[in-house]
Amino acid sequence: MLTALGSDRSSRVQWSGTYPALVFAVIFVFIFLLHLPLLQLPYFWDEAGYYVPAARDLLLTGSLIPHSTVSNAHPPLVMAWLALWWKVVGYAPLVTRTAMLVLAAFSLLGVFRLAERVSNTKVAIAATLCTALYPVFFAQSSLAQVDLAAAGLTFWALSAYVEGQTIPTVLWFALAALAKETAILAPLALAGWEIVGLLARTHSPRNLWLDGDGRDSNSSPVRRIASLLVPALPLVLWYAYHFARTGYVFGNPEFLRYNVAATLSSTRFLLALTMRLWQVVGYLHLWVLTLTMLLAMWMLPPQRDSASERSRIGIPVQMIFYVLVLTYVVAMALIGGAVLARYMLPAVPLVIIVSVSTLWRRLSFWPAAVACVALAFVMAWFWNPHYGFSPEDNLAYRDYVALHEDGERFLEARYPMARVLTAWPASDEITRPWLGYTTRPMRVVRIENFSLEEILSAAEFRRNYEVALIFSTKYEPGPAPWDRWRAWTELKTRFFGFHRDLPPAAVAKILAGHIVFSEQRQGQWVAVIEMERVEVACRLPLSWGWLPGGHGSPCEPGLANVCRSSRQ
Repeated sequence: MLTALGSDRSSRVQWSGTYPALVFAVIFVFIFLLHLPLLQLPYFWDEAGYYVPAARDLLLTGSLIPHSTVSNAHPPLVMAWLALWWKVVGYAPLVTRTAMLVLAAFSLLGVFRLAERVSNTKVAIAATLCTALYPVFFAQSSLAQVDLAAAGLTFWALSAYVEGQTIPTVLWFALAALAKETAILAPLALAGWEIVGLLARTHSPRNLWLDGDGRDSNSSPVRRIASLLVPALPLVLWYAYHFARTGYVFGNPEFLRYNVAATLSSTRFLLALTMRLWQVVGYLHLWVLTLTMLLAMWMLPPQRDSASERSRIGIPVQMIFYVLVLTYVVAMALIGGAVLARYMLPAVPLVIIVSVSTLWRRLSFWPAAVACVALAFVMAWFWNPHYGFSPEDNLAYRDYVALHEDGERFLEARYPMARVLTAWPASDEITRPWLGYTTRPMRVVRIENFSLEEILSAAEFRRNYEVALIFSTKYEPGPAPWDRWRAWTELKTRFFGFHRDLPPAAVAKILAGHIVFSEQRQGQWVAVIEMERVEVACRLPLSWGWLPGGHGSPCEPGLANVCRSSRQ
């Protein structure tokens, strides 16, 4: 597969331009088959909490502003894409995930096109394969979220930009920003880089900037800068519309506080910056590729083909890649309450392209090296690291969904009328049957999480619920050496919302209940706890006298079928 489609940049055939439909079809079939066991899973986490409800509101009411969930001011392009598929094909997880795989295949075609333009077809095939198999990209490919689509449109825009195609550059960057607002970082960063190039024309080497070299002859620096600023206009119009409809611009106040106001701390920025750097060079076996690339650069000279050595990616293009990677690392360390790896999807494939190109240039056995990297990525689908990570970054999300399906089906079958103590997102899963977990809505008493503080608070009003659905709200690999440092735990709690979920046995003891269902998979768990009712004596008709739990007793609705005797 690594050598089947071409030779080098000078080849007559540019597969992404000559046969784009064929390349797209190959990519789509490949990733569709890989995701086949996942296509009917119910919706997971942020899918269930925002994106699917927002798209469903658009389908049912035609409103670009969601009303069944609080608006986060995300532009509506991806939600409109899902609503269109549901309108034409029907509402089902299979339809949703297939629609997202179409976007993932288009994004990978963008990676292929970009890599082919800046290097050659062999590198393009290998980089596209590695990107498709990288755990975060793979997991996000079928999830109904917006980051991957925004990244894919950014790759298409970059391909047009390095070729000097002004109108396609404007179009693709504008669409990327309408997929997710943070995609505007790419054109703004490139505009800044072009401005630096203009100002430094006489003070620095010009070979750091794109200037001619196969680009459109009409592509002057001023025109390029304009083409990079224009894509902000549709996003500005969207925010104006959002303000007119809701009264706020950048999402509801709590969303803005969590993602911007609460992140403006120098200490948090430095911690988040370290995490972001790790996510673009080492996260989930990415270090296998980047470390191999660095060793090859340090130890081996370029390989020679015929009479010349293999060429590197041009320095101006590499500078563009580095500017974008640095921009996303810094910006996503500065904003965003959750330091999620999917926010770095526009940057990681650029690192992959440069790394694969280096392997091709310096290793005679580079296909074997790429195959080892691909194998390491596939292993990371199933292997959870020894550090905390988000389940949406590999197939841990499948374990989460399977656990919640089992727990919530048990809950609905045994306690259909009960009031359930639980936390988000399970609170949405059991109150919205269209998310795929239950067949009818259940009543919910909601808490924030299952930390000691929240459970102690819930114990004070245990009369308000009859059963508790508890689950691991984050993946915990077990105490790491640095977790013994109290200062580190305090920093995580202060800046990143860290907490420890109590185990089911401890929750059951505090709530005075007993576990009736439990299940666990690779560090994640779910449990159902039935409350033991206390002080429930029912007064019967005088002829019956005082008896606990006789027929016709005026017991509190929703409790067990028979009243239980008082027990302190």
